[in-house]
Amino acid sequence: MSSPTGNQTTPRIAVAGATGRVGAALVANLFNDPVNVVALSRSPNKAQLSDKVSLATVNFDDPPSLLDALRGADRLFLTHGTSAQQVVNEIALIDAAVAAGVRHIVKLSVMGPASKLHPFDWHMEIEAHLARQDIGYTILRPSSFVDILARAGAPVAEGSWGGAAGDGRINLIDTRDVADAARVALLDTAFANSQRAYHLTGPATVSMPEVADELARLLGKTVTYQHRTPEQQREVLIRSGANDLVADVLLGIDRLFRESVLAETTSTFTDLTGKAPRSVAAWLSENIVAFQKR
Repeated sequence: MSSPTGNQTTPRIAVAGATGRVGAALVANLFNDPVNVVALSRSPNKAQLSDKVSLATVNFDDPPSLLDALRGADRLFLTHGTSAQQVVNEIALIDAAVAAGVRHIVKLSVMGPASKLHPFDWHMEIEAHLARQDIGYTILRPSSFVDILARAGAPVAEGSWGGAAGDGRINLIDTRDVADAARVALLDTAFANSQRAYHLTGPATVSMPEVADELARLLGKTVTYQHRTPEQQREVLIRSGANDLVADVLLGIDRLFRESVLAETTSTFTDLTGKAPRSVAAWLSENIVAFQKR
């Protein structure tokens, strides 16, 4: 990887989604690099970031604010929380980045086949728009985040964990590993004008019953993944307070798990970073308190 040198103007990297899981880890990763980081935020007063990071306010209802926030940036890391506004907001940021003269965009997308399931279809639409721009870009397509298991914390503690994932296999990746890959892509100046995509996965696949077995080992008690039909799982999700959009997304993820759609394992993370990806077992061990009864 070719990176900035002391003889060059210090690059300015804009980070959209800097308070999210991947974005926050990325910002921390960039602290010791020879770059200036600006976090784009809709609520800058609420953003809890280091004083090493500049803040720029963005308002998606005010397109000029996006252009102003990106002015002077060399590169943009682009991510957005899953929502019905994701497509229009990410496209607005892409357009503003092109207009502001940003040289390279690193977009956080998702790995998987062409699909009408949210948010997979949303990412496909955003990727298609990005591909039409005359700009260098890197698309990071990670498998599902291991952090999704955090939703099982209370149900595991209460003995009611389950879903419609069946015995399907899934390769889960740690969000910190995605941030590590994003850092490499942002600092790579050798291919600033290239248009490329990387599929990022963890080291191996797991099934939800296997996750239950690992939790049982760590907790020293029986943990069972209760198999449910999609209809049964929807009822459980709605009763737990999930709205229709969230329920649809989670059921779509269960379907992909059940059908082993995201069971691909790649060496891409190691090829990019020189490190082995973190395992599901390691993440569970680090976060085991979330699965303990309070």
